[in-house]
Amino acid sequence: MNIDEIRSNRQHDIVTAYQLFVKLGWGDLGDGHVSARDPERQDCFWLLNAEVPFSEASLENLVMIGPEGEIVDGSGTTNWPAFYIHWPILQSRHDIVSVAHTHTPFGTPFSAEARKLEPITQESCIFFEDHEVFDDEEVQVQSVDCGFRIAKALNQNRGVILRNHGLLTVGKTVRESLVWFVMMERVAEAHLKVTTPAPISHNAALYAKADLATDAQVNHAFKNLTAFHLN
Repeated sequence: MNIDEIRSNRQHDIVTAYQLFVKLGWGDLGDGHVSARDPERQDCFWLLNAEVPFSEASLENLVMIGPEGEIVDGSGTTNWPAFYIHWPILQSRHDIVSVAHTHTPFGTPFSAEARKLEPITQESCIFFEDHEVFDDEEVQVQSVDCGFRIAKALNQNRGVILRNHGLLTVGKTVRESLVWFVMMERVAEAHLKVTTPAPISHNAALYAKADLATDAQVNHAFKNLTAFHLN
């Protein structure tokens, strides 16, 4: 694919991700964001115009944000919390394309415990030895400095629990960051609902992770999410 086709695919997946957030009941207060790095301008990323509700996400409502938080392409307003979080992460992780974050019924309360996920369900194995906790009291992210601290906590993992704030996932595609986010929310739900879990062993968790954390599984999950919620 050429650059224009790659950009178009990423933009379409961003719109789909916001639409899925709506169908899952997330983001009704506008508290969240899904991004995709521009394939040509690697220091810029696309996301929804801050003035547009998730339910009205469309290709026309996407904007490209530059290194200073400026609108480089599209028309609208910069989502500054998104810029403070997403730009530093994308600059720190050249292996990823997308970041997903919103406030959810289980991820946000679980984050208040400031602890890591355990391998207690099949889905949780995806994050086994592959997530961290951002143990910081700056819950109202107001600077790229805080974003870089989040990126440091995230390290090379697929997800990070933002203490007292919620969940955040990354991926080498928009679909990947979205699927990991949905999975991470379900894992947080399991942690809050189960009182005496029997954890999966180290080797069994790694075996399950190797089978679940694949491009094929991501595409399968994304296809089913969109078919179930958007069709």
